[in-house]
Amino acid sequence: MKIYDNFSLKKHNTFGIEAKAKQFVAVHTVAELKTVLEQHADDKKFILGGGSNMLLTQDIDALVIHVDLKGKRIVKEDDDFVWVESDAGEVWHEFVLWTIDQNFGGLENMSLIPGNVGTTPVQNIGAYGTEIKDTFVSCEAMQISTQTMKTFTKDDCHFGYRESIFKQEAKDQYVITSVVFKLTKRHHKINTSYGDITSELTKNNIQIPNLKDVSNAVIAIRQSKLPDPKELGNSGSFFKNPILTKAAFEKVHALHPTLPHYVISDTEVKVPAGWLIEQAGFKGKRFGDAGVHKNQALVLVNYGHATGQEILNVSKDIQATVLQQFGIAIEAEVNVI
Repeated sequence: MKIYDNFSLKKHNTFGIEAKAKQFVAVHTVAELKTVLEQHADDKKFILGGGSNMLLTQDIDALVIHVDLKGKRIVKEDDDFVWVESDAGEVWHEFVLWTIDQNFGGLENMSLIPGNVGTTPVQNIGAYGTEIKDTFVSCEAMQISTQTMKTFTKDDCHFGYRESIFKQEAKDQYVITSVVFKLTKRHHKINTSYGDITSELTKNNIQIPNLKDVSNAVIAIRQSKLPDPKELGNSGSFFKNPILTKAAFEKVHALHPTLPHYVISDTEVKVPAGWLIEQAGFKGKRFGDAGVHKNQALVLVNYGHATGQEILNVSKDIQATVLQQFGIAIEAEVNVI
């Protein structure tokens, strides 16, 4: 393990923001992680995964520990299900494609989401009708202060909409080292409930889709709407879709009858933040090298040399305008550092 001083993080965040780490080290095993945490017990530390869900607005005055643990294995299986464990540093999309190649079902709707496996429970990532919590069994995590390992079950994680214990009570206390998923081996629950997937399948004359068909449809949809971070810096969806009480929704809907919405319970309604942002006039708008993507208003982009602060300023302008026009507060999904 080599520790680097004054290390550039530009290649370690999908926004492509130029920011420096006071120190940087990559760990490739649980033993290396333990050693680094022990040896730097009194130093400020910052845990870095795939860098896909953060906006760097400043240099990081700490030891940045890049979790680069690789490996995946089947831990048990029966006739219907398989329990697969992936180490935290595996690239999420590559892991999803591997599960599909094995004909393991459950993750296909989350194809092409950027980031690494270890950060997926933190956000309870989700797309097209599925979330991590639907297949999550447990994760192993190392407590930063004591270097002891702890298993978090699904119930322990307190999953919510883009929420978990790792963003709340246990924030900055643990490093996730591996995650176990329970996937189907047969009788797959193919989820094409989102209209975009149905349309894509119909376009390709697919009437009875398999796991690969759904994954390909999701990939095609995402590629048509979302820029590749390697070509245009971004962090995927920057904002959460707001969830309103039924009463609050009805009040807004009366003023804006075309507002799309998804009923999620008897008392709550989800509305798409992208629609709100587009109606507020921000879709495709550019402010220097920071801007809003032309195909998807949920995505903020770095056209080359934007600073994190410039992108943050755009996001705050969007939030203020949406609140003024619709009376709806939209929250950032991305972690602002």
